Amino acid sequence: MIQRMLAVLAFVVTTAHGAETLPAKPPRFFNDYTGRIDRGMTDSLNERLAQFERESSNQLLVTIYPRMQTNSSMEDYCTRTFESWGVGRADRDNGAVLFVFIEDRKMRIQTGYGLEATLTDAESFRIIEGMKPFFRAADYAGGASFAVTAMIEATKGEYQGTGKTLAEQKGPGLSPGLIFLILVVFFVCFRIYLDHRRNRERGYLYGPGGKRIYSPTWMDTMSWGTHGQGWSSGGSSSSGWSGGGSSWSGGGGSTGGGGASGSW
Repeated sequence: MIQRMLAVLAFVVTTAHGAETLPAKPPRFFNDYTGRIDRGMTDSLNERLAQFERESSNQLLVTIYPRMQTNSSMEDYCTRTFESWGVGRADRDNGAVLFVFIEDRKMRIQTGYGLEATLTDAESFRIIEGMKPFFRAADYAGGASFAVTAMIEATKGEYQGTGKTLAEQKGPGLSPGLIFLILVVFFVCFRIYLDHRRNRERGYLYGPGGKRIYSPTWMDTMSWGTHGQGWSSGGSSSSGWSGGGSSWSGGGGSTGGGGASGSW
C-alpha cells in the first residue's frame, strides 16, 4: 500500500509546462503507476533491467501511466520527459524509455543518441508491433516482458558495464519510504521520552526528614552507558536496509527524438 501511494505521489508531483504535466523522475527501472501488473512481475522486470545496466551501462526504463497529461503530441511529450530525466550516461547517451499510456492506448519507445545505431527506429517499431497483441488482450505483463527482452537483446554488446548501476555507485540514498519510517520512529521515541518525563516527575517521593528521593521508572532500568552519557541496548544493530528492489538514477543522457510510437 505504501509503495502504491509513493508511486501515485511520484506521478502527481511534477513540473508544469503550459497546459501539460511532465512526469517526475521514476524511482526504479520498471514503474507501473496503474497497478495492472502484479508486484512480483514488476520486481522481476525491474531487476532484469538493473542487471543489464550493471553489465552494459545502458539504462533501459519502462514507465506505465494511466494517461498523458498534455495537449502536445506524444513524440514531443516523451522527448521532453526523457530530457528532463537525463536517461543514460552523459558521456554515452545510452538510454531508452518505453512509455505506455493505458487509457490513451498509446505507447512509445524513446531512444538516446548512443543507442540509435542498435535500437533503431525500425527495431523500435518492431517491438511496438510485437507488444500490440498482448495489450489488446489486456495482458500488460506479457507485453511489458516482451518489450524488456527485445530492448535488451537489441542493445547488448554496444557498451561495457562497471558491475554497478549509477545508483549503486552513488551509494544508498533516503527514499521517501525510508524518510517516512524515520519520522514515525522519531515520533514514537519522542512520545516515549515525554512519558518518561511525566513518570519521572511523578516518581519523586519524600523520605525521612522531608528529603526528596527518586523512585526509578521503567525507562531508568535500561542501560544508559557510563554515568548516563549514552544509551546502550546491549545488542548488535543492523547495517542494512531492505528496500523495494534496485533503484534507478539518471546520468544526464540526451535524446535526439529517435524511436517509434504506436497504439492498440
